[in-house]
Amino acid sequence: MKRKKTALVIAVLLLLVSAGIYFYYGFLFKEARNIASETPDFTITATKLLSDYDADPQKADALYLNKTVEITGTVTKQTDSVITLENTVFCLFAQKPNKQSINNKITVKGKCIGYDELFQEVKLDQCTLTNPNN
Repeated sequence: MKRKKTALVIAVLLLLVSAGIYFYYGFLFKEARNIASETPDFTITATKLLSDYDADPQKADALYLNKTVEITGTVTKQTDSVITLENTVFCLFAQKPNKQSINNKITVKGKCIGYDELFQEVKLDQCTLTNPNN
């Protein structure tokens, strides 16, 4: 009788441990999103995105935050891994993008991470150029 109880307790413990491992690796460590391969939720201009945030930041966050967006705009600044469109959309690239000419019109796809009130910029992360030949 004592052996049956011990075997039952061990079986329950093994089941709990395996369920814990499944939860830990199955739900907590999901693979990161690959924004470059995602279809954009929105395709808009840089000025339209900023005007939406200027008009109603909460509504714009509800629409764009953590969504994949494709933005078209004119390059106004470029550093190593950042391209700024229309002086208002800050696009952070995971890999250094090709050099873009100032005043060149480009299209960028990335994940919207919100509006920076201090710099008055909309921020995009994990960006890629969707028209890299420009």
